[in-house]
Amino acid sequence: MEAGAQSPFYLFAAAPYEAAIERLARLDHGRPARFWLSAKTQPLPALWRWWRPRGGIEVVSEFEFRGALRAGYGPDEILVNGPAKHRWLPGVSRRGLRVHFDSLLELEALLPIARKHQWRVGLRLRTPVEVDSEDPAWAFPFGLEPEEIPVALARLAGQGLDAGSLHVHLKTNLPDVATFRRGLDAVVRVCQDTGWRPRYVDVGGGLAPAGPRGLEGARFDDGLGVERYAAEVRRLVSRMSWVEEVWLEHGRHPAAGSGVLVVRVLDVKERLGRRLLICDGGRTLHAMVSVWEEHDLSVLESRRGRTVPTAVQGPTCMAFDCLGRRELPVSIRPGDHLLWFDAGAYHLSWETRFSHGLAEVWWEEGGGPRCVRSAETYDRAAAWWH
Repeated sequence: MEAGAQSPFYLFAAAPYEAAIERLARLDHGRPARFWLSAKTQPLPALWRWWRPRGGIEVVSEFEFRGALRAGYGPDEILVNGPAKHRWLPGVSRRGLRVHFDSLLELEALLPIARKHQWRVGLRLRTPVEVDSEDPAWAFPFGLEPEEIPVALARLAGQGLDAGSLHVHLKTNLPDVATFRRGLDAVVRVCQDTGWRPRYVDVGGGLAPAGPRGLEGARFDDGLGVERYAAEVRRLVSRMSWVEEVWLEHGRHPAAGSGVLVVRVLDVKERLGRRLLICDGGRTLHAMVSVWEEHDLSVLESRRGRTVPTAVQGPTCMAFDCLGRRELPVSIRPGDHLLWFDAGAYHLSWETRFSHGLAEVWWEEGGGPRCVRSAETYDRAAAWWH
């Protein structure tokens, strides 16, 4: 427990993030690989500033774009992705940006600015695997359809712009090699059919982190580990001789293991032969991914002996607010602290103020942890009411 830390709090560290990226960088991707930090995955300014000497940053909103500029990134170090950019990008555009167009309407709206500011542009492609896994009749809403690519290429060429990069992002937590391969095969087909020769191919992220598991207990990375991922990227570029560089935007994979959520037990209840630990943090406020993910959880204090079925509940008045249910020592008591691991991806993005303020945040990049955000007070959170 960090001296002075106030639960609930997050502790994030640079070392696990760096180690995950280094493991990926040692793999053979068939071409030089460039890694982009996914801003939406971990909107933590301290991480963004630490990463800047190591690579660029990928943003999908005005908030992230402005934050990247404030963190010291130059326009050439920012990759702008995401839908409906024509809503906000004109007001903040910079010369030399890297921008991937997501639709024909967006492209038409942004073309004058792209030409004026000499953007380096690319196109996002939607592949056949990008459909709702629960209802495949519904496609993902991102990217251009294959038949729209020739239209986009012609419009860009007409304005003297070259589509130098092709972007896909197939899924989060890619389930298996076959899905990844089908998506990448679609990339090759589009290039073959259109004669497009992009210098850079951006295969997004999608590689699952090593720790989290599905609710049925299987690890998310069982179907597609890092070695098989790299092998499929090599297979892709072996069929695209013109590609100079592979771009990777892994969000969850490096970020998840770089964070821990620490909560404190406030009360203990017995219900129907089971224990419920009422804590000062939980799913509703801090860990929305616990709806579909199981993470390792341990007790900071030394608690041994018999274990019993235990629910770790948050402080909100919602039965939904359950961080997890598992066997835990019956000796756990009020005042103890629980550590919920792999809390480094999307937890700050989805943190809520449901009846409470935002949590304290600590960051460590060498030299010891430091508090980079204090717990939110009522006065600060509710200032806009007045």
